Amino acid sequence: MGRDPLRSGLTVYEFEKYLAPSQHEVTELVRRHPFALVVTNGGGAAGAPTVTHTPVIIERLAPDGGFVGGEMLGHIARKNPQWQQITDGDSVLLVFSGPHDYVSPTTYADDPNVPTWDYAAVHLTARATVLEGESDGMHVVTRTVEELESLEPTAWDMQSSLPTFERIVGGIVSFRFEIIEQRAVFKVSQDKPLEVRERVAAASRARGCPHGDVAELVERIGGDR
Repeated sequence: MGRDPLRSGLTVYEFEKYLAPSQHEVTELVRRHPFALVVTNGGGAAGAPTVTHTPVIIERLAPDGGFVGGEMLGHIARKNPQWQQITDGDSVLLVFSGPHDYVSPTTYADDPNVPTWDYAAVHLTARATVLEGESDGMHVVTRTVEELESLEPTAWDMQSSLPTFERIVGGIVSFRFEIIEQRAVFKVSQDKPLEVRERVAAASRARGCPHGDVAELVERIGGDR
């Protein structure tokens, strides 16, 4: 079924100086930003990759607490033809984007300089299993609700809505993803002096960036504290 993402370059480049500071940071980014890109090969025009935006949640971490060897769950609409391009065991790429923001050279207070972008992202390569059954679908959607509601100040109780779930679950196809590779980049100005990072964070907050609180990452991760 098309090319294997492991062999076709569909993975994030890891910069040595921007590696994830810990597995905990990687796990929390995925947990708190579960609206992922599911990327498969060969379905688009001229064999271009096919991509669907959908929640992908953690079902089980590996025994060492990381993703490799663990499992994740996701689902897409049955009308979406992407699922028909996936055979059990195919590799897919799961892309999770965390906070990100533009960095203006005005924050550096020296010239010449160039603008850049601060961001955090996690790419997980996985072996996919297609779950067409309604019982599997119910498990995936209820687990998804549990995970997403756990991030809410007050969790919604889905029990009274389960009959509705059962009525419409046939409209989705679910997946189990066995994670076989993890790559992550946390590029958050950690190579800059403290006073520059403080200006970068302040500028992001003043701008009111709609792409998440990258300022918190800039202040917390790396550098000369």
